[in-house]
Amino acid sequence: MLNPNEILAVRKLFKQFTLHVLGEKVITACENVSFVLQQGEFLGLTGPSGAGKSSVIKCIYRTYLATSGSIIYRHRDGRETDLAGAPEQEIIRLRRLDIGYASQFLKVMPRVPALDVLAGELGKKGWTMDRARAKAGEYLEMMNIDRTLWDAYPSTFSGGEQQRVNLARALITGPRLLLLDEPTASLDQETKQTVVRVLTEAKKGGTSIIGIFHDLDVMRRLVDRVFVMRAGRCGNAEVRQGVV
Repeated sequence: MLNPNEILAVRKLFKQFTLHVLGEKVITACENVSFVLQQGEFLGLTGPSGAGKSSVIKCIYRTYLATSGSIIYRHRDGRETDLAGAPEQEIIRLRRLDIGYASQFLKVMPRVPALDVLAGELGKKGWTMDRARAKAGEYLEMMNIDRTLWDAYPSTFSGGEQQRVNLARALITGPRLLLLDEPTASLDQETKQTVVRVLTEAKKGGTSIIGIFHDLDVMRRLVDRVFVMRAGRCGNAEVRQGVV
């Protein structure tokens, strides 16, 4: 059972991959990872490449299925769901209503305008298209996406513009839990300032956030606690108060 002020508990998370094309070679992505996320808290994940940070995020979002361990999510009404073993339909419902995710790379349907990429997320929640597109415009403006690009395809955008669209898409539904994988990668200093401001406002609004960072300056300005993952195949980690 989680405490009322906790939204997520990762317990002894273990993820292995079996590479069939390499003679059943087994790779350990993360092992014995445990932490608790408070409601409204921003937890930063840091550590060298290959330490298993993205694997932890993807197991929480269920892009990866954990080999063992539990990922307990606490709903608004106090119910609890183990994301590591929940049915696919429940995971899809939570992604639509509660859990947002922005990866390092924008993946969208081709030939869909940026405005409709965002509006489509609200459409899944039953919004009318006119209302959804109006809200999408607000978020594109908030992320400093030039209005002339709103009806253009994100595949034609720069890397930084795509990253901002990706983040706006994750935020527009007002998720209770937001998962971020390098949200400031490929961004210039001015745009990083925008992202810091937007994420700070989301946190103030009650969103609980887990973010992977290599940019320690940005992380220091955002997070409440840091989860430091060790290098190596075991991905051992520790939680420390404050920031590195």
